[in-house]
Amino acid sequence: MTEKSSPPGADSTAAYFSTRLKADANRKGLWQVLCRHLQKDIPRDDTVLELGGGYCDFINNIRAAEKHVVDLFAGIEDVAERPVITHVQSCTRLDGLADEYFDTVFASNLFEHLTREELLQTLSEVKRVLRPGGQLLIIQPNFRYAFREYFDDYTHVQVFTDRGMVDLLAAHGFTAERVIPRFLPFSLKSRRPTWPWLLRLYLRLPWRPFAGQMYIVTKTGRAAS
Repeated sequence: MTEKSSPPGADSTAAYFSTRLKADANRKGLWQVLCRHLQKDIPRDDTVLELGGGYCDFINNIRAAEKHVVDLFAGIEDVAERPVITHVQSCTRLDGLADEYFDTVFASNLFEHLTREELLQTLSEVKRVLRPGGQLLIIQPNFRYAFREYFDDYTHVQVFTDRGMVDLLAAHGFTAERVIPRFLPFSLKSRRPTWPWLLRLYLRLPWRPFAGQMYIVTKTGRAAS
């Protein structure tokens, strides 16, 4: 039996997880609160794909009929909870995922790590695997409000604001249905909020202080009536 080879970029991804994105027991509780908030945008009978799932905090906690996660990080196979289906591969080529299969694709803190070419390849693949009228949901650092901390992460290679991201998505076939420029603090590791109850309260605020991340809900072409 031949040894399974790692996908391109896997070594650098493992290094990133060991330094910038270490396992954190508090993260699960925060994502449980966040997923309850996001659930209103994700019908429970959806087939959902998460890109760049990392420790699978989103895909483990969101409720859906069928759940998949993609990441170069081989550790997703250990942290994904049943019945999540894992795919250790790049988001730029979603090989093995069928055309028009998913209702919802979700990406959190991913696109700023991709080059422009990689991002356009990813968006093309997302359009391919989404059903007509399917949705792409994005949580993303917003440079407009997080410029001081943005490049504290050495793997950030692109800069996005809420307006620029909406325009980029529109140019590639995604229509923004809702845009929240100030959605979350720049990092859930920041001192605000750090407890699930505080995040729950924070998400109820009409104006969110210290927010440095945006949330964008987009749709592809409408399904035929």
